[in-house]
Amino acid sequence: MIEHAEEKWININEAAEFFGVKPATIRDWIRKGKDIPAQKIGKAWRFKYSELDAWANQQEGTKRAESK
Repeated sequence: MIEHAEEKWININEAAEFFGVKPATIRDWIRKGKDIPAQKIGKAWRFKYSELDAWANQQEGTKRAESK
């Protein structure tokens, strides 16, 4: 039997809370092409939690590498 794990999707407010920023900052990142993994579903932006977490870790790794 194949077990199907359901992916957790979060909204822009939850994404902002995850990063400790305002929702407007998340929208700005999307507009400026910061490559944040976002999907527009209807009129709302949605984010897969696992992709957002991986993106955050990758961004943190990039910042550490640039400071060396």
